Amino acid sequence: MTFHAAVLTLYPEMFPGPLGVSLAGRALGEGKWTLDPVQIRDFAADKHRTVDDTPAGGGAGMVLRVDVLAKAIDHARERMAEKLLPETGRGTAGEVGGGGDCVPETPLEDANPLHQPAAGPPPRAGEAIPVIAMTPRGKPLTQARVRELAAGPGVIVVCGRFEGFDERIFEGRQVEEVSVGDIILSGGECAALMLLDACIRLLPGVMGAASSGHEESFENGLLEYPHYTRPQEWEGRTIPQVLRSGDHAKIAEWRQRQSEDDTRLRRPDLWERHVGARVQSASGARQKSAGRLKNEPDSAA
Repeated sequence: MTFHAAVLTLYPEMFPGPLGVSLAGRALGEGKWTLDPVQIRDFAADKHRTVDDTPAGGGAGMVLRVDVLAKAIDHARERMAEKLLPETGRGTAGEVGGGGDCVPETPLEDANPLHQPAAGPPPRAGEAIPVIAMTPRGKPLTQARVRELAAGPGVIVVCGRFEGFDERIFEGRQVEEVSVGDIILSGGECAALMLLDACIRLLPGVMGAASSGHEESFENGLLEYPHYTRPQEWEGRTIPQVLRSGDHAKIAEWRQRQSEDDTRLRRPDLWERHVGARVQSASGARQKSAGRLKNEPDSAA
């Protein structure tokens, strides 16, 4: 199934940008994913196409208006449902919403949801698409979250500008706040490009080999090991002997050790989580083993 991406932005001309070349560009041309840049100003109500206003309580800068953002998100969800319907037969444009004006007139009894949540009515196709706002106030983007997104039908990305978003949009339209790092950008467009590139490269058939991403940084909670290639010697620096030995077991051991050492030195936060997960996994295994021994009957003498 094709991965669908919509980007809500004040600068749609920034897309596809770098996503139009290399792996992502080739995948876009092959129809492995689609891109729909949406101009947020198209949903403004006045002749000046105003999308921002002064912050409540005073302060510097301007804030993106919640009413304009909501209309843009509703529109993106509607468009997304129209794309998903021919592929899945699930949901219709009129059934998309999450609030606002997009309310179904007559619910269809046989409209199948993409998935069933733990409680409440099943979401329609457009509502099943994650809506992500790129903001430094969001949760850090992780490779695990990227894999979840890439495994789904698509994503709607909202790019912030000015001082940011009216806070009410996050709850009002079930928008997930995501950050790509402890930095401030001029807007969310560059962050959106990062998020989409991370997702697209994981789509089936995009990378040359299916195993290309398995040993990369963050996939197993560690930074990736260092790489070398020809020439064997450069300015007095040689490729480590173990990598030229042909002994695959020793090479794997060396790479694992390098990965652990680099993570411990460069990213102590990742190392702490990795060690904690390892300890927890070992503890769980011991508890299961003890439970099995406890439940086994005593053998006859």
